[in-house]
Amino acid sequence: MLLDKSEKIAVDSRTPKYLQVVNLILEDIEKGKLKIGDRIPSINETSFDFLISRDTVEKAYNELRDRGIITSVRGKGFYISSTNMGNKVKVLLLFNKLSSYKKIIYYSIIETLGANASVDLQIHHYNRNLFEDLLETNLGHYNYYVLAPHFFTDQGHPETAYDLIKRIPKDKLLIIDRAVKDHENEFPGVYQDFSKDIFEVLESGISHLKKYQRLILVFPKGDLYPVEIMDGFKRFCFFHDFKNLIVDGVDDDEPLDHGDCHIVLAESDLVNIVKKSKEQMFKLGRDIGVISYNDTPLKEILADGITTISTDFHQMGKTIAEQILGTEDRIPIKNQFRMTLRKSL
Repeated sequence: MLLDKSEKIAVDSRTPKYLQVVNLILEDIEKGKLKIGDRIPSINETSFDFLISRDTVEKAYNELRDRGIITSVRGKGFYISSTNMGNKVKVLLLFNKLSSYKKIIYYSIIETLGANASVDLQIHHYNRNLFEDLLETNLGHYNYYVLAPHFFTDQGHPETAYDLIKRIPKDKLLIIDRAVKDHENEFPGVYQDFSKDIFEVLESGISHLKKYQRLILVFPKGDLYPVEIMDGFKRFCFFHDFKNLIVDGVDDDEPLDHGDCHIVLAESDLVNIVKKSKEQMFKLGRDIGVISYNDTPLKEILADGITTISTDFHQMGKTIAEQILGTEDRIPIKNQFRMTLRKSL
């Protein structure tokens, strides 16, 4: 059976061409134009009819086959094997950890995909070997793989695991939270640029920072935070001539210094600074400054409000889900990062 040629493939649509082909066939099934056992046009025929490449049509047919909608018979062509429109896109999330922020991303993906997808979650714990085991177990069983490529060696040094990532078919892979180092433009998805983000967000608040004598980045040792944060912090301080210091924690025995502004990543260090400021009778935003990574409702009310710098985790999940659904271009997208100014600065 021929597809309806009156339906056109929209060149300027945000939906990829291959997904438009998928949707045309699904619509014909829904309208009763295609039934189980019906033959659909060959890859060459569909390519000619809709003036699109063979690769695009092949990708569409592979998607339909993965969903169980069509089957191929050698030497004969492609046939409708199921009219069950309830066949869901299968998605595997491969996260580095399940923090409160990753949960926001997870629930945002689930909410945006709705009933259109079945989503599973696995945690690789930054471990290359565990990631390899998860790939061996799950490759070939999902339509899309969403990977947070945070990996460290046994010695605590960051690595890309690029050779493993390449095992995932490119048209099924989406990167989330961070780009793959030295391959930033190779994979679609949504990411944070940790070095650029902290540089630009501190610049956005520079009028408030200038009243402090020194900036201190509290960067915990061994907690697997992106080292690019330190690089961006150093660049900002160099370009804008700020005295600065990087420490790996807030020492219980060391008092806070008047005129310092602390940028903290770990919640425990934030609590220690707030506690010490009360003990030393320092007023946040006047005697010392505090900026905390990643916004939460608690930080809005803690100590009359903690200034935060944070990406939008809900938007990150929404964008990934839209790329899966085909309503967002499948390209690398930098997620928004901004400062929420409160009294602690």
